[in-house]
Amino acid sequence: MNGRMPLASRLLYASGSLGGNALGRSRDLWLIFFYLGDDDGDVERKGAAFAIGAVLVIGRLIEAFDDPLIGYWSDRTRSRWGRRIPFVLAATPFMCIFFVLLWIPPNPGETIGNVLYLFAIFWFFNLFSTLSGGPLESLLPEIASRNDDRLSIVAWQVAFGVIGTGIALVASGLLVNAFGFVAMAIIVAGVAFVSRYIALAGAWRRSVEASREIYAAGETVDRLSIWTAVTTCLRNDQFLVFLPSFVLYSVGVQIITGVLPFYVEAVLGRDEPGQMVSILSGCAIGVLLLVLPIGILLARRRSKRQVYGGGMLFAAVYFPLFAIAGFLPGIPVVAQGITYALLIGIALAPVQTFPNALIADITDYDTVRSGQRREAIYYATQQTLEKIAGAAGPGILIALLALGSTAEDPLGIRLVGPVAGILAFIGYLVFRRYWLPDHVTEESVAEARPA
Repeated sequence: MNGRMPLASRLLYASGSLGGNALGRSRDLWLIFFYLGDDDGDVERKGAAFAIGAVLVIGRLIEAFDDPLIGYWSDRTRSRWGRRIPFVLAATPFMCIFFVLLWIPPNPGETIGNVLYLFAIFWFFNLFSTLSGGPLESLLPEIASRNDDRLSIVAWQVAFGVIGTGIALVASGLLVNAFGFVAMAIIVAGVAFVSRYIALAGAWRRSVEASREIYAAGETVDRLSIWTAVTTCLRNDQFLVFLPSFVLYSVGVQIITGVLPFYVEAVLGRDEPGQMVSILSGCAIGVLLLVLPIGILLARRRSKRQVYGGGMLFAAVYFPLFAIAGFLPGIPVVAQGITYALLIGIALAPVQTFPNALIADITDYDTVRSGQRREAIYYATQQTLEKIAGAAGPGILIALLALGSTAEDPLGIRLVGPVAGILAFIGYLVFRRYWLPDHVTEESVAEARPA
């Protein structure tokens, strides 16, 4: 499996990020607003806000513990379709069904029944998302062993992911305004369903061949318990540097994204936020697409590490300016919002581009150290700890909005930017200790390791 991966296979596999981004970003953008927003954009209803926030936080925490079990199961699986493919095939339809059900609560208004319903459906959606998405992501290190293939795949994943993000952040708002939340969910789920199966087509042959090679070489985790497998990941020094930096960066992006509908209503003064949220998101995505080739070029000439760290530092500086966007005198508020949204694309590009490739390098580093092939347990452990910390995202956002989310009192909305910037800066400081080279071998690791 050391030969170059064909371009067609890389494109097909990378296209799976379209569906994942469409589902995830739509959920992050609209779910809190769907259950809490009203005509005035007021979330000062403390009881409802607390209940929904608790459901989302607890649901994410429970979901986090599914990942290592599924990753461990995937690493140990033996089938004629390899280690990962059966999971994606079986779980994807259920993931899409439960996404649609998120937007069909049993009762109108605020009821305890809706809270319990959201808790159950949110848990099932997250479970099947992990069963489908975790094994699909874990295919990257085994189907693409070359650094140039990995950079190519993650670049195309970002390109397709931007399309998925566009569906979530741009098209979803238009769909909500025109047809409502249920129709939006059905369309987004359908896109995700098709995208995920197309991705399998690109990875199928190489995944099966890689699994057979691993079985033949005895490179499995059969002798390791799940606890040993997870704790081994947590003894990997580069994994322990990458993980908190990624989590902090991602939570910052999450709360900036989640506040947009409230920002549009309270600060920009739009009663129907869908169209304006789409415009702001489209501006950010357009700039992301423009800077993506530059980021990939810099990563080839320098390293993924430097470009990723630079993007985090930019986010740390730029996110806090959200506190003044729309509040400067003498400038139309919509113009301020659009201007700010444009450069968000620069902050989004690195976190959209490089994490999967960095984790692939970290799994290669683990193989150099241990002789084991356990890609899925690394991706799963990353997802577990990310979700435990990332569960704080909805809680942070709701807590900030409770401080003020109306036109008369927008304090909570204004504080989102500085909080996101602080998170990104802490992540940048942690990531400065990451030193892995882009092509991981025994020789390159020995050469790059700090004295």
